Amino acid sequence: MTPADRFARLTDLLPADTDLIRRGRWLAVDCRVDVGSEPFFLSIREGALTALDRGARLMRSTAFSYRATDEAWTNYWKPIPEPGWHDLFALTKRGAASMDGDLRPLLQNLQYFKDLLALPRREAV
Repeated sequence: MTPADRFARLTDLLPADTDLIRRGRWLAVDCRVDVGSEPFFLSIREGALTALDRGARLMRSTAFSYRATDEAWTNYWKPIPEPGWHDLFALTKRGAASMDGDLRPLLQNLQYFKDLLALPRREAV
Protein backbone atom coordinates (compact mmCIF):
# COMPACT_ATOMS: atom_id res chain seq x y z
CA MET A 1 0.00 0.00 0.00
CA THR A 2 1.44 3.37 -0.99
CA PRO A 3 1.54 6.29 1.46
CA ALA A 4 -1.19 8.01 -0.59
CA ASP A 5 -3.39 4.92 -0.31
CA ARG A 6 -2.87 4.88 3.46
CA PHE A 7 -3.80 8.55 3.69
CA ALA A 8 -6.95 7.99 1.63
CA ARG A 9 -8.16 5.70 4.44
CA LEU A 10 -8.79 8.77 6.64
CA THR A 11 -12.43 8.63 5.60
CA ASP A 12 -12.66 5.23 7.35
CA LEU A 13 -10.42 6.02 10.32
CA LEU A 14 -11.82 9.36 11.51
CA PRO A 15 -15.46 8.32 12.16
CA ALA A 16 -14.19 5.72 14.66
CA ASP A 17 -12.44 8.42 16.72
CA THR A 18 -15.36 10.24 18.33
CA ASP A 19 -13.05 12.09 20.74
CA LEU A 20 -11.10 13.61 17.85
CA ILE A 21 -14.32 14.65 16.12
CA ARG A 22 -15.53 16.25 19.37
CA ARG A 23 -12.27 18.19 19.74
CA GLY A 24 -12.67 19.58 16.22
CA ARG A 25 -16.34 20.50 16.64
CA TRP A 26 -15.69 24.24 16.09
CA LEU A 27 -13.49 23.72 13.03
CA ALA A 28 -14.62 24.53 9.50
CA VAL A 29 -11.80 24.60 6.96
CA ASP A 30 -10.75 23.44 3.51
CA CYS A 31 -7.10 22.47 3.28
CA ARG A 32 -4.69 20.58 1.08
CA VAL A 33 -2.37 17.79 2.17
CA ASP A 34 0.16 16.43 -0.30
CA VAL A 35 1.39 12.90 0.21
CA GLY A 36 4.44 12.77 -1.99
CA SER A 37 3.34 14.07 -5.38
CA GLU A 38 -0.34 13.31 -4.81
CA PRO A 39 -2.57 16.13 -3.52
CA PHE A 40 -5.57 15.55 -1.27
CA PHE A 41 -8.21 18.20 -0.61
CA LEU A 42 -9.87 17.93 2.79
CA SER A 43 -13.10 19.63 3.81
CA ILE A 44 -13.54 19.53 7.56
CA ARG A 45 -16.77 20.64 9.20
CA GLU A 46 -17.50 20.27 12.93
CA GLY A 47 -14.54 17.92 13.29
CA ALA A 48 -15.78 15.51 10.63
CA LEU A 49 -14.20 14.94 7.26
CA THR A 50 -17.02 15.91 4.91
CA ALA A 51 -14.94 15.45 1.76
CA LEU A 52 -11.58 14.02 0.83
CA ASP A 53 -10.80 14.54 -2.85
CA ARG A 54 -7.75 12.77 -4.21
CA GLY A 55 -5.83 14.22 -7.14
CA ALA A 56 -5.27 17.60 -8.73
CA ARG A 57 -8.17 20.04 -8.92
CA LEU A 58 -7.83 23.21 -10.95
CA MET A 59 -8.54 26.48 -9.16
CA ARG A 60 -9.35 24.74 -5.86
CA SER A 61 -9.29 27.21 -2.99
CA THR A 62 -7.83 26.11 0.35
CA ALA A 63 -6.89 27.93 3.54
CA PHE A 64 -3.50 26.23 3.85
CA SER A 65 -1.39 23.41 2.44
CA TYR A 66 0.84 20.88 4.14
CA ARG A 67 3.16 18.98 1.82
CA ALA A 68 5.48 16.12 2.74
CA THR A 69 7.47 13.47 0.90
CA ASP A 70 6.47 9.81 0.80
CA GLU A 71 9.47 9.08 3.04
CA ALA A 72 8.28 11.64 5.59
CA TRP A 73 4.76 10.18 5.76
CA THR A 74 6.03 6.60 5.93
CA ASN A 75 8.27 7.46 8.89
CA TYR A 76 5.63 9.68 10.54
CA TRP A 77 3.09 6.84 10.43
CA LYS A 78 5.32 4.29 12.17
CA PRO A 79 3.73 3.10 15.43
CA ILE A 80 6.52 4.86 17.32
CA PRO A 81 8.27 7.31 14.98
CA GLU A 82 11.94 8.06 15.46
CA PRO A 83 13.02 11.52 16.63
CA GLY A 84 12.75 14.01 13.79
CA TRP A 85 9.96 12.02 12.13
CA HIS A 86 7.48 12.19 15.01
CA ASP A 87 5.85 15.60 14.52
CA LEU A 88 4.54 17.79 11.69
CA PHE A 89 6.93 20.60 12.63
CA ALA A 90 9.85 18.19 12.98
CA LEU A 91 9.22 17.11 9.38
CA THR A 92 9.37 20.73 8.22
CA LYS A 93 12.53 21.35 10.25
CA ARG A 94 14.30 18.44 8.58
CA GLY A 95 13.17 19.70 5.13
CA ALA A 96 10.90 16.74 4.37
CA ALA A 97 7.72 18.85 4.55
CA SER A 98 6.48 22.39 4.03
CA MET A 99 3.40 24.41 4.88
CA ASP A 100 1.99 27.57 3.38
CA GLY A 101 -1.14 29.68 3.21
CA ASP A 102 -3.21 30.99 6.10
CA LEU A 103 -1.81 28.86 8.92
CA ARG A 104 -4.21 30.29 11.49
CA PRO A 105 -6.74 27.39 11.29
CA LEU A 106 -3.87 24.91 11.52
CA LEU A 107 -2.27 26.58 14.52
CA GLN A 108 -5.57 27.23 16.33
CA ASN A 109 -6.42 23.53 15.98
CA LEU A 110 -2.90 22.14 16.02
CA GLN A 111 -3.51 19.09 18.20
CA TYR A 112 -6.55 18.18 16.10
CA PHE A 113 -4.48 18.26 12.90
CA LYS A 114 -1.59 16.38 14.49
CA ASP A 115 -3.96 13.64 15.61
CA LEU A 116 -5.91 13.63 12.33
CA LEU A 117 -2.80 13.28 10.20
CA ALA A 118 -1.45 10.58 12.53
CA LEU A 119 -4.54 8.36 12.18
CA PRO A 120 -2.85 6.06 9.60
CA ARG A 121 -0.46 5.00 12.40
CA ARG A 122 -3.30 2.85 13.72
CA GLU A 123 -3.28 0.56 10.71
CA ALA A 124 -0.62 -2.04 10.08
CA VAL A 125 1.28 -1.59 6.85
